[in-house]
Amino acid sequence: MANIHELTERFLNTYGRESTEQLAVFHAPGRVNLIGEHTDYNGGYVFPAALTFGTTLLIRKRGDQQLGLASTNFDLHKHIPIAPIVHDEADDWMNYPKGIVNELEQRGITFSQGFDLLFHGEIPNGAGLSSSASIEVVTAYALLTMSGHATDTVQIARLAQKSENEFNGVQCGIMDQFAVANGKKDHAILLMCDTLEYELIPFNSGDYQIVIGNTNKRRGLVDSKYNERRSQCDQAVQDLKAAFPELTLLGQLSLEQFQANQHLIQDEIVLKRAKHVVEEIDRVLQSMKVLKENDLQAFGQLMNASHDSLRDLYEVTGDELDTMVAAARTVDGVLGSRMTGAGFGGCTVSLVHKDSVETFKAEVGRIYTEATGLTPDFYVCTIGNGVEQL
Repeated sequence: MANIHELTERFLNTYGRESTEQLAVFHAPGRVNLIGEHTDYNGGYVFPAALTFGTTLLIRKRGDQQLGLASTNFDLHKHIPIAPIVHDEADDWMNYPKGIVNELEQRGITFSQGFDLLFHGEIPNGAGLSSSASIEVVTAYALLTMSGHATDTVQIARLAQKSENEFNGVQCGIMDQFAVANGKKDHAILLMCDTLEYELIPFNSGDYQIVIGNTNKRRGLVDSKYNERRSQCDQAVQDLKAAFPELTLLGQLSLEQFQANQHLIQDEIVLKRAKHVVEEIDRVLQSMKVLKENDLQAFGQLMNASHDSLRDLYEVTGDELDTMVAAARTVDGVLGSRMTGAGFGGCTVSLVHKDSVETFKAEVGRIYTEATGLTPDFYVCTIGNGVEQL
């Protein structure tokens, strides 16, 4: 967690010490998806958890209608009018908080005065651990709190997703914003993306730790491949309508229903994609069962099966992720390892015995660098709370 005293000094140096207004501090985490990949847009379950590191926001009311935006991570900072808000490519990261202000105003929540904001991000950029969702959710929660409005975290997740989709033009699902807004310490979230029904599941990892491995591979293919996978899943739904006329999403089928009717899918590639989705949703549900029984060994095997399916059936892993996962599985004390996120780079998540963590970092790092020429980063994580005021 950030050093609040140092950040307060930084805020006062940036915005001045003259104001008599109270300074408030908020925090929203990053997130990791433990299992359930590429199931969200197919109407299936995902299983994310909030992390303890994320984005800290210091905020103070102003006496005018200006919005001050600054970050410890970037040199760029400025003041803009709080209304009207417009997207500007040159504003880079600032478009995330600006999108939230814009979305709140569209919902009829206007501000009688402006604010100064200082963000401090601990989430590595481009790692796929939801830095943008963390910024969006903490901004919404802080502005609503500071102006005396209700802070419904499910609604905050919805408006943050809408802001990213419409103001920033990123067609993300809701998982990231939902996990960041609604996470709970030592729990993961079983979330049905289609309906937003969710259940907090205790994640008692005991002597095991969650280790995230960042491949540091730039993810250039994600958008085009993501759209291609979505259309292949849509095609599978069309083919299966011969047996299920009402079907709109693959997530509406049980594994048994799919297996009995998969012959209706003519295209071999489309069949592979659909098979991954339906089996992955089943793996998420199996995960709930084994975790409620505290069977981490079985959960690790499900993580492994998830990665293998993303590699062989959904084909979204790539050499870097496959190399890191294969290396992880050679280390004693590793129960399971898989890619997490959209794929083609980004991160892996592994369940590692606490006595093996240093060996894991050294060995996996060595094997990965020798094979790819890239230097990975590792983050040993604990599961924390969703957005909150500190």
